[in-house]
Amino acid sequence: MGYYGKSLHFICIISFSLFFSSFSQSLQNNSARILDDILQQYASKRLSRSHSSIPYKVSLPANLSGMEASVVRFRSGSLWNRGANFSGFRLPPRIMTSPYIKRLAIVYQNLGNWSSHYYSVPGHSFVTPVVGFRVYDASNFIFSVITPMDLRVTGDPISIHFPQFMLPSGLNWTAKCVTFNIDGSVLLANMTLPNVCSTRNQGHFSIVVEQPKREVRKEWKLWRWWVGAIICLLVGLVSMGLVCILLVRHTRAKKIRKMERKADQGESFNTIWVGASKMPSAAVTRTQPILENGYVP
Repeated sequence: MGYYGKSLHFICIISFSLFFSSFSQSLQNNSARILDDILQQYASKRLSRSHSSIPYKVSLPANLSGMEASVVRFRSGSLWNRGANFSGFRLPPRIMTSPYIKRLAIVYQNLGNWSSHYYSVPGHSFVTPVVGFRVYDASNFIFSVITPMDLRVTGDPISIHFPQFMLPSGLNWTAKCVTFNIDGSVLLANMTLPNVCSTRNQGHFSIVVEQPKREVRKEWKLWRWWVGAIICLLVGLVSMGLVCILLVRHTRAKKIRKMERKADQGESFNTIWVGASKMPSAAVTRTQPILENGYVP
């Protein structure tokens, strides 16, 4: 494969990678929503035999090994007056659902070693597992029907307390909170307190660090090199095309001039008028007949 072919191949790879990056992000969001529904279904079986304000661990199948889930049911009035504290989430008072319901259920999730499978932050790495919670309608004890609810936090924000974690050594790392909202958007923010993030809505949360700057700089230099090479290639192709066009025109003009010179150096003809037209005329010469023998009868 020539240089031009390699460049086209690289452009195709970049185009397809951008397309599939967007496509992959869409698939990732869909997978995360499907996981929420699956965990809710398993939580509903445990909720039917639970008491209010007590979190219960949810039994998950073997193919979800490494994840943790729990469910707790609240009365809306109790959550509004006293808030709640479970699995590292601290919900302050003055929280209610929208629309209002009598009872609600909160499903807590800890994705563990599955975190990077369902969620990702470009240019960053997770230093804690992704945790989250979703709110569902449990007012009629028909929790098997998926009815997600919205939250309204009118007082202090909800805080998420992560266990102590160690940052990789050797670089000046800056840890940040990341929020994966239900609509698929991603928000990065500074930590309010060490190992603590805050939110005003449900979703999924974690702590990330930015990947080393030297790797980003190296990738940027490689990208600039490829862009410069492609631009030089395009300029070279255009220049070669113009040169070829000029050569073809020069060769054609040279042939025409040569034909004209030959025509000027050839035999000149007299001209005669035929009607209203002037035409070339040559002297009439005729070869005298010669008999094969000199016999004349």
